[in-house]
Amino acid sequence: MDLFDRVPGKGEPLAGGERAPAAGRSPRSAAPPAPLAERMRPRVLVDLLGQEEILGAGAPLRAAIEDDQVASMILWGPPGSGKTTLARLVADLTRARFVSFSAVLSGIREIKDVMAAAERSAAGGGPRTILFIDEIHRFNRAQQDAFLPHVEQGTIVLIGATTENPSFAVNAALLSRCAVHVLKPLGEADIVRIMELAIEEPRGLGDEGLVIAEEDLRLIAGRSGGDARRALNVLETVARATARAGRGRAIGREAIERAAQRAALLYDREGEEHFNLISALHKSLRNGDADAALYWLVRMLESGEDPLYVTRRMIRFASEDIGNADPGALRIALAAREAVEALGMPEGGLALAQAAIYLAAAPKSNSVYEAYGRVVDDLRRGHTDPVPLALRNAPTGLMKDLGYGSDYRYAHDYDEGTADLACLPDRLKGRRYYAPKAAGHEKALADRLRLMEEARARLARERGDESRGPGSDGAVRSAPKSPRPRE
Repeated sequence: MDLFDRVPGKGEPLAGGERAPAAGRSPRSAAPPAPLAERMRPRVLVDLLGQEEILGAGAPLRAAIEDDQVASMILWGPPGSGKTTLARLVADLTRARFVSFSAVLSGIREIKDVMAAAERSAAGGGPRTILFIDEIHRFNRAQQDAFLPHVEQGTIVLIGATTENPSFAVNAALLSRCAVHVLKPLGEADIVRIMELAIEEPRGLGDEGLVIAEEDLRLIAGRSGGDARRALNVLETVARATARAGRGRAIGREAIERAAQRAALLYDREGEEHFNLISALHKSLRNGDADAALYWLVRMLESGEDPLYVTRRMIRFASEDIGNADPGALRIALAAREAVEALGMPEGGLALAQAAIYLAAAPKSNSVYEAYGRVVDDLRRGHTDPVPLALRNAPTGLMKDLGYGSDYRYAHDYDEGTADLACLPDRLKGRRYYAPKAAGHEKALADRLRLMEEARARLARERGDESRGPGSDGAVRSAPKSPRPRE
């Protein structure tokens, strides 16, 4: 039976003329009841809670569904937000031929069969075909490409459901031909209402007469992570676990705590949420918010993120956003990695937390990051001139004859610790890449670099005086300590 075929009611004919069992009768091989979440799926658009932005009165998508003018679309949202339910409602309301399959179970052969059937239906003047693909992000590029000409020609109307960002999970060409509708995680109030309906309605748990305090329903909702399916699963688990207490039983906090256990942590180490969370951690560290940094760090680790991935990002952060404002930050980040490698998890998590707090509190400077980028920009513009002769080693006579190492000045021979020596190619003479900030230790580096720059300028002036002969007092200024050449 197709996922969207209607289930016959009691006493209605089944396939082959057989009738469904009447109330109170059990067939010899009665199928188990559908899960509560399945039984409680909304049957009309107004019952689909939490998505008023796209399905509220006057919303374009709602109007398209009610007018049977649905166009190709991608439904993007977290688990339990109503993507499949919305597709089923389209199936119930449309006059089109509705076909569905899962990207987990179907391959290119099934796709071609569906496309051929859609073409035959269109050629014969039959109804248009709406194709629903659950978890479309699991199809590879070749499989997604198979839909493209049929969507473009209007042979099919494609409805794809995905928990992944369509910008990354769906081919650009296919995405450009589909409207993207974003379904949000359900709010606590919506999930509480859904559970209340499940407790009240006969298709849910109405026959059980369950009594659950509203604060306990809010507890379940709060731990569901915006996932109505998860909340209903917990509710069903509690109902089954307390079934022996009979109808009208009150469900206490202890039973709910056992069923709910812990809040759902929406995470995929290869999906968008992975990048969302690491971005949140990085930006919290940059903003100096230690509490937020701890929250995002621990959330990632508790969700199953590879701790070594986190340490690599923290090492990068120490150079990118702290740099020379606190050179010790890089050592702290490296030490955290060593601790994780030595201890493993969960023990290594404390070292990561310690490092995160330090990085958040450290003075910030992105001068190293900016300097690196300026060099890259020059290289991409073609500034790849030869190394100046003065900076080249001359281990052979031929190289010396060619001028390698000529006019090199050894910095240690000068009291200033620097020499009047052009270290950049002529085209880049005077180019400044590193612009230190007055933050933390970097302020001292800025002062030191400024002093050396001033010393080189003075030595250059003095060398110019020397080339013109002794000064008025007969002395040669700032002569080097040793005339011998150095490398």
